[in-house]
Amino acid sequence: MAALLRTIVAGPRARHPETGLDLCYVTDNIIATSGPSSTYPQRAYRNPTDQLVKFLDYKHGDNWAIWEFRAEGTGYPDSEVYNRIHHYPWPDHHPPPFALIPNIMASARDWLKDPGHKERVLVVHCKAGKGRSGTVACSYLISEEGWTVDDALMRFTARRMRSNFGAGVSIPSQLRWVGYVDWWTKHGKIYVERQIEVLEVHVWGLRDGVKVAVEGFVDEGKTIKTFHTFSGHERMAMDANPKGPDRPNFSDHLHEKKLPLHQTKAQAASRSSENTATSTALEPGASTVIFRPSQTLVLPTSDINIDFERRNRATYGFTMVTSVAHVWFNAFFESQHSSTSSHDFTNPPTEKVDPPVNSAIPDSGVFEITWEAMDGIKGSARKGTRALDRLAVVWRAGPDTNNGLTKLITEPARGEPVPESMPADWKNANKDSIASLGKDLGLRVESPASASVSKASSATDLSGMAGKASDNDSEAGIRSHGPDGEEHFEHPEQPKVSISEPSPMDHSKLRPQTDGPAVDLGLEKVKSPSHSPGMVSEFGRGKIMGVMDKKHATGMKDLPTSQEHIPGQIVKEESESKDV
Repeated sequence: MAALLRTIVAGPRARHPETGLDLCYVTDNIIATSGPSSTYPQRAYRNPTDQLVKFLDYKHGDNWAIWEFRAEGTGYPDSEVYNRIHHYPWPDHHPPPFALIPNIMASARDWLKDPGHKERVLVVHCKAGKGRSGTVACSYLISEEGWTVDDALMRFTARRMRSNFGAGVSIPSQLRWVGYVDWWTKHGKIYVERQIEVLEVHVWGLRDGVKVAVEGFVDEGKTIKTFHTFSGHERMAMDANPKGPDRPNFSDHLHEKKLPLHQTKAQAASRSSENTATSTALEPGASTVIFRPSQTLVLPTSDINIDFERRNRATYGFTMVTSVAHVWFNAFFESQHSSTSSHDFTNPPTEKVDPPVNSAIPDSGVFEITWEAMDGIKGSARKGTRALDRLAVVWRAGPDTNNGLTKLITEPARGEPVPESMPADWKNANKDSIASLGKDLGLRVESPASASVSKASSATDLSGMAGKASDNDSEAGIRSHGPDGEEHFEHPEQPKVSISEPSPMDHSKLRPQTDGPAVDLGLEKVKSPSHSPGMVSEFGRGKIMGVMDKKHATGMKDLPTSQEHIPGQIVKEESESKDV
């Protein structure tokens, strides 16, 4: 039964034919694997931890160690892998806080390049062994082995993915981070962490009912926090093209930038067509808007995420989420466009150049991106209906304070201690991290307390009502094989690793699965001009229960089909929750 479950979960992925494990050799000394588990029910359909350890012991003796990146928890205690594990967790489907990169690279370098242990292997895993693991594996090949960006990405895709199932590292923001690593490597491995103030968010072609939020990392990167959600009084409608179709109306002291730090050849070729599409006349209902925070908006690090969610009003106290998208960028690396404008970032130099000088680092900038290039739902390209055409974020370095001084971060040299992050709860109990991953399309409950954040009411997630199984998101097409790319292992002198079925599950200890955690949209910080929380809660319950009672009494017939059939009090309540 366990083997059948693992086959179903793996789907189109090719499992290891001898051990049944989901892993691959990116190079001779780098192994990428999906996250193992020691608890039920995950153990029944994922890599059992004891079997992964048995395989690594059999192939590599004591010359292996694990680097894990799961902010949601590893799924096993460190003791089950002999405590040979390094923790650098961050949330699934997102790029890492860049401040982690120098420490991850240094710790991996010290392990693999120890002169006394040349046979060591590095085992990286996240959940699927794809996005986060691929970002780190490619970053190591670029920064420590001298690979080009394209070569590293193609190698990971060739070893980890089946044909016609897309790239190994496919999330746009993670690809952007790999480009950052390339620039960081060629400029002395110097990174400057600064507090960043978001001044304005310009949106072209903004549709109705779109919530716009600014997010960043906290808790060493394990949690994504919403620092601000724009409300109605912070938005200013503008003429669609005040200075021509391709000229954004930014502040004069900020430099306009057109290209990200790194693009693959395919991305560069498709960008011109995207720009053409977004520069055409706006469709009916779209508008050009500038969002300006009413109070100073400062993020603690240079990693910034702009999050979008579009909602349409439904009946009986519900809204329908029709779009979900976001984009991460790092202000330090984006600022290098103006200070290093002579470099072609689509074809970075092969030789190392001088590192940036603090006094020469620009203290402001603009990040631009189109809707097509943004991240989709849970790491996919799916974003739902179009919510906007183009985005520009105007930012500047925040003033130095005792709580957040500018920090110069370098890669620790050999022999120096390498900092490590605190691990997440291995039993998958990091609810804050899990909540940040739950955004999806579907039906939500209206929350009039924050109606001013968009032209539709804000929402509380009810996606758990659908009972969808999402434990294997973003894993389609993954395959496993040996260090030379072979699909089979042959061990004529050694017995095969034993693959025994797990012991029967104790159903008395299993509890029914509850609804997924509610998404924290950060909307509780937006003050509402009307309705107390108690009033909203009592009214919302009465409305839903009234509808359900009527359905039961009428046998699903003669239900009200329009707003005018709902009692007058309901009409008044909903009308008061419209955007101001």
